[in-house]
Amino acid sequence: MKKYNVAVVGASGAVGEEVLRVFEEIDFPMNKLVPMASARSAGNTVTFNGRDVVIKELTDTIFEAEEIDIAIFSAGGSVTARYADSAVKAGAVVIDNTSHYRMDADVPLVVPEVNPEDIAQWRKKGIIANPNCSTIQMVQTLKPLDTAYDLVRVDVSTYQATSGGGKTAMEELVTQLQDFFAFKLNESPHVKFPHQIALNLIPQIDVFLENDYTKEEMKMVNETTKIMHKEIEVSATCVRVPVLRGHSESLTLTFDSAVAANEARELLSKAPNIVVVDNPAESQYPMPVACVDQNETFVGRIRNDPYRDNMLHMFIVADNLRVGAATNAVRIAQKWVEMEGE
Repeated sequence: MKKYNVAVVGASGAVGEEVLRVFEEIDFPMNKLVPMASARSAGNTVTFNGRDVVIKELTDTIFEAEEIDIAIFSAGGSVTARYADSAVKAGAVVIDNTSHYRMDADVPLVVPEVNPEDIAQWRKKGIIANPNCSTIQMVQTLKPLDTAYDLVRVDVSTYQATSGGGKTAMEELVTQLQDFFAFKLNESPHVKFPHQIALNLIPQIDVFLENDYTKEEMKMVNETTKIMHKEIEVSATCVRVPVLRGHSESLTLTFDSAVAANEARELLSKAPNIVVVDNPAESQYPMPVACVDQNETFVGRIRNDPYRDNMLHMFIVADNLRVGAATNAVRIAQKWVEMEGE
């Protein structure tokens, strides 16, 4: 079997670190790992498979010099915009974790459990885009139900962890909590968020657009349509919550036909990388604390609408650094390798 040289751009960041951990857990045909980052982080090391690997400086020439086959970008949209073309020109396929290429018509936007066939379009630009974290776990859940009942509308409210804003956002929450217990929360700074996040909820993620939805909310709208190849109505309200890891979502789904909660529960239990946790009588349902370091999306509170037989409600949770970023990127790489070998 051919083995591949893999670059992880942004290896010292929150998502980059998770990419390395996911690769450690699977049997991937890797020849060598090349962690990359800015000049500021170059020379430091990351631990991979029990050994220290030196981070190399990201440059235009390093992809060719290291003979990179697969480059996973997790260092922000500006870094992707600056260096992705250099990786492609050097012969690598780029799997991009940022929003830079997601809505590019020539770049496939892929969740392997939903639209793996789209990976074949990678040759148009040499790039495969990884969707937004909140979109990934949602479409994984939507796909089997749409196939069975013809989904026509999604209303979603998200409860998104601070890790979606990176390491510094997580640190801001921890610092504010420490300041709270030191009776000086009113002095605690907030830089990553527009308001205090400790002991609070912020119904804003990213900037507001002309339609009064945020950019994050419209990502869920537009990405869902592209991934599922279907004009599904989607309305999202995205909320930042004082949780370190794990995005939660409350879904209201409207179908073209009647749907039974028990049937939906059975369908979801058989869907790939979905775990149904749904025993309310025993207080068993998905929660962020139980999804950390897990590679599955957890679904529960599945119930029929009390007024309409074509509506379902449910609650879903996934580790946003894993399912919502690193795991999906690595699964794309796995599927790409499988398709290239056919």
